[in-house]
Amino acid sequence: MFQPVYLDHNATTPLDPAVLAAMMPWLENQFGNASSRHEYGRAARRAIDEARQQVATAVNAHPTEVVFTSGGSEANNLFLKGAAASLKPSGIALSVIEHPCILKPAAQLARQGWQIQSVTVDGAGSVDFSSFTDALAYKPQLFSFMMANNETGVIQDVAKLASAARATGGWFHSDAVQALGKLAINFRALNAAGVHALTLSAHKAYGPKGAAALILDKRVELQPLIAGGGHERGLRSGTENVAAIVGFGVAAELAAKRLAEQTEQLAKWRESLECGIVALGGQVFGTDAPRLANTSYFAFADIDGETLVGKLDRAGFAVASGAACSSANPEASHVLRAMSVPSEMARGAVRVSLGRANSQSQIDEFINALQATIKNLQGLTAIAA
Repeated sequence: MFQPVYLDHNATTPLDPAVLAAMMPWLENQFGNASSRHEYGRAARRAIDEARQQVATAVNAHPTEVVFTSGGSEANNLFLKGAAASLKPSGIALSVIEHPCILKPAAQLARQGWQIQSVTVDGAGSVDFSSFTDALAYKPQLFSFMMANNETGVIQDVAKLASAARATGGWFHSDAVQALGKLAINFRALNAAGVHALTLSAHKAYGPKGAAALILDKRVELQPLIAGGGHERGLRSGTENVAAIVGFGVAAELAAKRLAEQTEQLAKWRESLECGIVALGGQVFGTDAPRLANTSYFAFADIDGETLVGKLDRAGFAVASGAACSSANPEASHVLRAMSVPSEMARGAVRVSLGRANSQSQIDEFINALQATIKNLQGLTAIAA
């Protein structure tokens, strides 16, 4: 079967063979419910406890601070809605480039009386600290600022923001889904700076879909989104997905071990990729800010991003469009619009996110395919004009 070269690792990653091997017993003969008191249940509980320790170690947290969820979206919702339910409506400060699974629950809370303080970003995609300082004047009680942007790969100085926010007495959360396996994450140091919660997700770091975690300072009072049997310290009831949690633990452990070597290699490939893109006349976004080593977000003038993604897919390369489109209402990336990128250029945005299984030869092949595709599309544009 034909398989395009996979260049969309920020969307999801392939399952690491070592992760699959660790999961298999829990998909076959080890089927116990971790809440059961017999040996099948006790074995499942031990496996979850081990995975909790692995995830905690990977980000320098304590195992009791790890709350397993079904995904990053659930973990983000658990923090925002769970914390809001324990507080009187006040302010929520967040950046305008957050993922929809932060922006949409915040909008729901706004309909319940919470006030949104939207913090802007500069042209490179970094949080504008003066805008953040303005938001602090309203003394928001909830904060959420992503550690690394899923589109541009731009890394935010979360510790600096959290430190400045401490005077408000509010709870500070960071969506670190894109950071796991790509950045060194130290929850103890972040917690000391004022970060109270982090969101992680297994499938962004060569683990399975269906497993994620909220790393949570135990001083933070949350109301659960899912009430029931009291699992996960009463914060997330439901029979645990043992196989996925086990896989998450192994993936987190491997991510921490491989971080330095992987980052160095990915940075070299990205540099080669972006040299080729610029040589073809493309614009790369976020280059004036620190970025994830694997992420390149770019556009070509007068070239539609969705069209380019489709053409590249047929040429054998799986990449992502930056636009959140429907046939009735095409819309440019909210991240690029926040960075003041003109709508025409923003609608052309394409993201390449590299992974450890890629190679320099694949980068070279991609640039060749991109050159041919751009030439073809520019020719069609000239004919239409």
